[in-house]
Amino acid sequence: MTALAVNHLRKSFGGLRVTADVNLHVAPGERRLIIGPNGAGKTTLFNLITGELTPDQGSILLFDRDITRMPSHRRPHLGMARTYQIITLFDQDTILRNVTLALLGLSPKRWSTFTDLDHQHDLIERAREALGRVGLAHLAERPLSQTSYGERRRVEIAMALAQSPKVLLLDEPFAGLSIDERRDVRALLNAIPREVTIVMIEHNMDVALDWAERITLLHFGEVILEGTRAEVVADPRTREVYLGH
Repeated sequence: MTALAVNHLRKSFGGLRVTADVNLHVAPGERRLIIGPNGAGKTTLFNLITGELTPDQGSILLFDRDITRMPSHRRPHLGMARTYQIITLFDQDTILRNVTLALLGLSPKRWSTFTDLDHQHDLIERAREALGRVGLAHLAERPLSQTSYGERRRVEIAMALAQSPKVLLLDEPFAGLSIDERRDVRALLNAIPREVTIVMIEHNMDVALDWAERITLLHFGEVILEGTRAEVVADPRTREVYLGH
């Protein structure tokens, strides 16, 4: 069984091919890193996996269940969660409320127009637990607008973890972080249990190389190379993609 299987995935926008026959097979509990220069098609691949885009061809399986045509809002109910390269949160709400809202989106209560979020004690408690996992429990009542960029990154990860995912997709979680913030996020990711399979996109391969067990190199929407850290670093195609020679 694979946690995530992408088979012969293709996507074009008009005459522009952005995903070209991509195959990706991630084992349960694996830490997979997807690297590549800007424009390689990394985020587009995530958008196809999460259902925000529909592939032209190919299939996507989550624990052997075909989710290729499944609406994006149903995929989190099957254990898929993600973060985004561009953070989109509610600035005027507290950190705790942002995470609680993420949980409400998976609850049957989301359909009720009379739901009072302040009285959803079970969701609030789960949100506090998620904030504790990312080291932000002490800031739970702080408005998001009064937090640092690194703290917002951790809030987004808390929102994903609160959903108890089986597969967690992280889109450049280290982008824009200071050295200290990168260290904190790396420690956070290392603490996530093996019950959660993690696939991470990163533009700068030096940031997360020591974290990944297998690495996939994308370039112009194609898988150029896949292997262990040592194999990918040593392969001349990696140098060619990043350095042009």
